[in-house]
Amino acid sequence: MTSAPASHQDLVPLADRLRYMQIFRLGVAAVLLTSWLTLPVVHRLPFPELGGITAGYLLLAFIGEAVWRAVRRRGLLLLGALLIVDGAFLAWLTYATGGAASPLRGLILVHVIAVALLASFRTGVKISIWHSLLALMVFHAAEAGLVAGAEPGAAALGGPEFRLLLINVIMLWAVAIATASFAAVNERELRRRRYDLEALAGLAYRLETTTDPLAVAETLVDAVIEEFGFPRAALITERDGAPSLLAGHGLEPAPPHDTGVSSSSVMSHARLKRDALRVSRLDRDADRWLCRLFCEPRNLVIVPLHADGRAIAMLVIEHGLRRGSRIEHRVVSIVERFASQSALALANAWLLDHVQRLATCDGLTGLPNRRQLEAALGREVARWSRNAQPFSVMMIDIDHFKRLNDDHGHVTGDAALRAVAERLAQTARGADVVARYGGEEFAVVLPGVEPQEALVAAERLRHAIAAIQDPAPLTASIGVATYPLHADDPTALLEAADRALYQSKRSGRNRTTISTSTFTRAP
Repeated sequence: MTSAPASHQDLVPLADRLRYMQIFRLGVAAVLLTSWLTLPVVHRLPFPELGGITAGYLLLAFIGEAVWRAVRRRGLLLLGALLIVDGAFLAWLTYATGGAASPLRGLILVHVIAVALLASFRTGVKISIWHSLLALMVFHAAEAGLVAGAEPGAAALGGPEFRLLLINVIMLWAVAIATASFAAVNERELRRRRYDLEALAGLAYRLETTTDPLAVAETLVDAVIEEFGFPRAALITERDGAPSLLAGHGLEPAPPHDTGVSSSSVMSHARLKRDALRVSRLDRDADRWLCRLFCEPRNLVIVPLHADGRAIAMLVIEHGLRRGSRIEHRVVSIVERFASQSALALANAWLLDHVQRLATCDGLTGLPNRRQLEAALGREVARWSRNAQPFSVMMIDIDHFKRLNDDHGHVTGDAALRAVAERLAQTARGADVVARYGGEEFAVVLPGVEPQEALVAAERLRHAIAAIQDPAPLTASIGVATYPLHADDPTALLEAADRALYQSKRSGRNRTTISTSTFTRAP
């Protein structure tokens, strides 16, 4: 997932930082005015001088913000420049109102805290360095006699002014480090949470564009591997009581489905608990299939995926190969959210796949229906128009099927249809399309097959049907037609094969007949 630009990742927007710092500056001016009215050490400053410097300081800050809002460029550079101006103003204010003993020196601490919280903990440390340098510069300026009003000897090394300066610097750094540390913790937590939300949003976007059940499963597994770096993960469901692997990463080949999920399995416990389950080791007897899949698994988290009030799959992740390694609660929580978000997508994908199969497959036999047969014929006609490759069609009818229904019942008749469908699907080539045409009739499309080859294939299928003994002995009659030898369009081709089929019926059944229709395409 592509990360957003840095400007879009700020925890606090730049405009808000500038606005809050302007509020801080107005607060400094208000504190200064109140102190001038109430504190003698501050009242000694001439008001025109105090007011003029303060007004110039505020004017410079508001002009800088106005310029940034007009051009919307280099905002961080402006923020840094204004913080430097803040430091210079507070250094002047502190020294002008008593130096290291100034009652307003606490404003510097407030400034450091505000910067660490609004900008970043790194910026808070940098501004602490700036305040410390300014304090030392003013001290040495006073020691050299460059600052008016300094008491002789007060600024000397080892003097009371220097000791008080050291105490102030130590307090400044204590506050800066404490604030920066707490701000760093909060910032990391906020960034982690934002990263988790972005990961969830990215997963949701990928799931929205995925409708295949296996693709949904792979999307979930890939997401947890990419976001958290787990060495191994698997999404497992149950089919007919046996576990089945939908998607995996870093696993052994899926074991055969030779066993169900034991009631003492960790997956059964997670299903009953309806919550994430953490285990350090697996019981080889209870979780034989899972042990073979993960090969010596350690430190697993099993997260059930719930939809429609039931667990439809299990997300199994291995978070560390080292014995005794622990996983953060935050990571488990976000993995559970991943699973919850994917559960509905997986259920919907399965539902859509089921609906599509109902629309394209015969409900009794599971073979493609007549609509799919017509689509296959259309594809073959299009292929013939490109490379003149012929194809053949078989029409297959079960002999005496009505008698079978009358003698044994419709349940046996349905079982016979399913047996024939299964035998046809097993015997036909992989490229052939076997479909149920209707009633007891089946059709087979044979791409690239000439009449004589089609006859051989039809005889193979006829003998395969004749070998069926359960639920009853069966035979079939078959008619074969080839495009474009016997017809010029799919409908006519099926009719030609159907006429050949009924010729087989009239000739005694349980045989194959090639169409005698002829079609000559105009030059």
